[in-house]
Amino acid sequence: MDVVAELRAREVIFHRSPPGSGRAVLEAIAAPDYWEVGASGAVYARNDVLDVVAARYAAGVGHDEPWHVRDFAVQRLSDDTWLATYGLDQGDRITRRATIWTRHGDDWVARYHQGTLVRDVSPEVMPPA
Repeated sequence: MDVVAELRAREVIFHRSPPGSGRAVLEAIAAPDYWEVGASGAVYARNDVLDVVAARYAAGVGHDEPWHVRDFAVQRLSDDTWLATYGLDQGDRITRRATIWTRHGDDWVARYHQGTLVRDVSPEVMPPA
């Protein structure tokens, strides 16, 4: 099991749609108790996130965005739970991201996600990819 490759393929969570994405795909990715803290600091419940993301996917938003993931790393938290962290460069906005993933059989579900806006975008904060 290559956890780094598996989780990297699942991030950027909810920003890029897997082929054939619809609400059912999103529901399968997010645990029933999933929640997140956005880059603004606002807290979002699972259904709120899924509603917004499903609308974005339907409108084709984010499919071809030139976003770059930097400093991707994972840390094992328990037997089946891992923390993925990375920087996300969205062109005009850079954030640090963290997602807690739990392995269920051969698949993964996200339990929590947080984005934090990076104010200082110097190379020391965000090393090149």
